[in-house]
Amino acid sequence: MEDEVVLASSSTDAAIGCWDLRSGAEHLRYRSCASPSHGLVSVAGRFLASSQLRDSSSGSVLFWSWNKPQVEVKSFPAEAINPLACNSEGTYIVGGGVSGDIYLWEVATGRLLKKWHGHYRAVTCLVFSMDQSLLISGAEDGSVRVWSLLMIFDEERQQRSGHLYEYSFTEHALPVTDIVTGYGGSNAIIVSASQDRTCKVWSLARGTLLRNIVFPSVIDAVALDPGEHVFYAGGRDGKIYIAELNSLGKSNNNYGLHIIGTLSDQSKAICSLAFALDGLQLVAGSEDGFVRVWDTKTHNIIRVFKHAKGPVNNILVIRQPPALYPRTSANNQGLMARKQVSLPPPLEKFTSIDEHSDLSIYIPPQPDYQRPCDATYATVDTMNKQINELQQRGSCGASEMEIERLKADNKRAMQMIQQWKKMYENLHQFCVGDLLSGEGDTSTV
Repeated sequence: MEDEVVLASSSTDAAIGCWDLRSGAEHLRYRSCASPSHGLVSVAGRFLASSQLRDSSSGSVLFWSWNKPQVEVKSFPAEAINPLACNSEGTYIVGGGVSGDIYLWEVATGRLLKKWHGHYRAVTCLVFSMDQSLLISGAEDGSVRVWSLLMIFDEERQQRSGHLYEYSFTEHALPVTDIVTGYGGSNAIIVSASQDRTCKVWSLARGTLLRNIVFPSVIDAVALDPGEHVFYAGGRDGKIYIAELNSLGKSNNNYGLHIIGTLSDQSKAICSLAFALDGLQLVAGSEDGFVRVWDTKTHNIIRVFKHAKGPVNNILVIRQPPALYPRTSANNQGLMARKQVSLPPPLEKFTSIDEHSDLSIYIPPQPDYQRPCDATYATVDTMNKQINELQQRGSCGASEMEIERLKADNKRAMQMIQQWKKMYENLHQFCVGDLLSGEGDTSTV
């Protein structure tokens, strides 16, 4: 079992708490943090970043290294930033402004690569798709928008499309409070929560609403079961509701259609939710300043962490960074010192990129939205067609990066097919052997 840590922050200046998920031991308190909801991220496990809201017109983004409690890098963007998100490699940080603008920075240099107007009101949520090709945002205007990173940097595509976003979902009547995405990249589902007491399930492949679930309470936090059979919705009434994604409209309680149960210990409002890596332990931050770890099989609380008096509006569960492991000897201390990661420079306030400069941006493969894919993942044939199409476009930097990524995806898909073939052959041999054994037993009777 891998070592994991739980990170929690609050909108009050109560620092960032860090605990060992298994033992409950506290590692460090990272000072001077008053983060908005969705404002805390682990940048590829290398360091911590958090947006800070001091008032409605000013704010900052702070960086901490794992082994020091004090802030090491301070950035002051052009406006106050609400949510933060970073891609899995930690190459980019994206921030959502109170004006509705979205900012994309390069982590290594701090350069502001792109700024665009995403929403009419403040951005509240940002999340990358699992394949890193899409960015999904939610806002106080009730809209959920899906952005293709290639479209963001490709002016020709923008002109053809007439707008930057791939989809704009406007069915929520009140501000969006949380967004989670499932597996499958551009063919995944996303679940959005809102102050209108609904959670909506969307198809990224078709750009359509798949399911609308009405809850007894406002939902501020959502966590998707790794198997994508259910999702957990944290309500302001202190309950964590369990909603089915694949049911046919049945419910066995009084909570509402598709809601099959709750986790509840009569605590105050649930502000944040996150799954542990095993997919069984659900970590919940609440308004009373406590962090509770639930066993989703038994519906019991198995651990409680005390964070602060204020609401715990951010929860992260990540693999334990090497810098947090105990240093039992002088040799280990020297080794850890050599492995310490120097933090990147502050994020730029304004873009400094000349429009004629040679800008190299890593863009993951992009789906063809005109031809929705019914399968959960793109097939090998589809990826090969995409590679051929890209090679015919020319040699622009973004397309070259797409080609390399698609080739890697193609190779992984072929390896997976070989594994499936081997599993099928083993299963076939087992079934045939079992059948012949059964016939032999019958003949001897």
